[in-house]
Amino acid sequence: MLTVSNVSLQFGKRVLFDEVNLKFLGDNCYGMIGANGAGKSTFLKILSGEISPNSGMVNLEPGKRMAVLKQDHAAFNDHQVLDTVLMGYRELYDLMKEKDALYAKPDFSEADGIKASELEEKFAEMDGWNAESDAAALLSGLGISESLHYSLVKDLEGSQKVRVLLAQALFGNPDVLILDEPTNDLDLKTITWLEDFLLNFRNTVIVVSHDRHFLDTVCTHIADIDFKKISLYTGNYSFWYQSSQLAARQRASANKKAEEKRKELQEFIQRFSANASKSRQATSRKKLLDKINLEAMPQSSRRYPAIIFNQSREAGDQILEVSNLSSHAEDGTLLFQNVEFKVNRGDKIAVISDNSLAITALFDIINGDRKADTGEYTYGQTITTAYLPTEHQHFFDTDDNLIDWLREYSENKDEVYVRGFLGKMLFTGEEVLKSARVLSGGEKMRCLMSRMMLQEANLLTFDEPTNHLDLESIQALNNSLQEYKGTILFTSHDHTFTETVANRIIEIFPSGIMDKMMDYDDYIASDKIQAQREEMRAVKA
Repeated sequence: MLTVSNVSLQFGKRVLFDEVNLKFLGDNCYGMIGANGAGKSTFLKILSGEISPNSGMVNLEPGKRMAVLKQDHAAFNDHQVLDTVLMGYRELYDLMKEKDALYAKPDFSEADGIKASELEEKFAEMDGWNAESDAAALLSGLGISESLHYSLVKDLEGSQKVRVLLAQALFGNPDVLILDEPTNDLDLKTITWLEDFLLNFRNTVIVVSHDRHFLDTVCTHIADIDFKKISLYTGNYSFWYQSSQLAARQRASANKKAEEKRKELQEFIQRFSANASKSRQATSRKKLLDKINLEAMPQSSRRYPAIIFNQSREAGDQILEVSNLSSHAEDGTLLFQNVEFKVNRGDKIAVISDNSLAITALFDIINGDRKADTGEYTYGQTITTAYLPTEHQHFFDTDDNLIDWLREYSENKDEVYVRGFLGKMLFTGEEVLKSARVLSGGEKMRCLMSRMMLQEANLLTFDEPTNHLDLESIQALNNSLQEYKGTILFTSHDHTFTETVANRIIEIFPSGIMDKMMDYDDYIASDKIQAQREEMRAVKA
């Protein structure tokens, strides 16, 4: 059991948490959610002891062990990969090193033998004989091949280092497991492996993630940071979201009815208070008015942007036709060839691939930002396009404030008009005067959404639109694209986003494509399609 008692934390005048009391119990998985800046990662650091609260305390049940997914990817650079995982269970790792050092002594004595016997007994109790094989199994499950297990961590790629640190946190069956964004840099296969691991994990998990499918799959509870408090709810993320939306509507409806009743009574009092024959009724109405408890809806820290994609004109029947496209990466690697497909009106196409560079190349080509090696593409005469690329830093190499930045992409230069689109994406007050050059990743994505909304296109293309967005913005974008009446091509690592938006899947391989009119879950669940995918992967282009 992990107990949080009266924990408060503030930085200067800003209060993050005020008198938080929680208990994390048993084999439950708690998903920590909250608006950007609400303090999710900070709270995990309080739980792990990395930072101390201003008041209150965190207690881990005596004899229990906590493991934390480390964020410092360079911390173990000079250690072997397998050793780095074993260090996740520090007591066992230190015991192994002590035992090895003892046996390596040239003057091994009788006392050393007695000590070694004690260490061996403790080592067996901690399941030490299976430690290396268990660590290797974790690494393999997370996509780190056996050939890398004895390499130094510094020789791995960035995404591989993340997986090693995740294996380190998972190793040794910790009693409490704390994970901050564990699905970052993981592919679908590895995320599925992690979901299965956590579903079979019989101890407590506390996790922060922007992956809604992951939260829905593994979470038994949601810990919501809002109003400077943390509230626990039973159920996964989708259950919490639907319940919170229903509660907000009910609260708004109750306040609206109370306000209408208040106005009705006030009008009666004003109309008849001076009329002697009506004064008794007016007095009774005034007493009733005093009893109405119109509670102001509490101001949440959670804000949902208003993402609305309109079409300036409806598309005709001819949308987009792609013929015999091929493209290579800068290093000469073939990304794809023989790519042919026709986009139909109303298609919402998820483009997927083992190689994200192939998707980006295709999107850049059909949006005129890159030339294909071979082939062509043709849009219908009625088509207008808008594109959100994954590489977009060049849009923000300017010192223009956000109003002037967005005005460049608008035919209507009126400041109030431009401010309106920024406001929809939660840029208000003085925020619209900040320089485009200093925006965070999430702010840049919201600016690009504003730009796309201004364009009122009937064909939208998105390359990883959920990157850098918080859960609220992802949910708003998800809802918007579900309601959009035009045509969409997109790619996203967000499983729920892909499943709920797409009605067609195009998968890119070096040798060509697979094109299926179906939703994402059916695509990845079909044994027949999985066999076809393996055949496509095996083709030597």
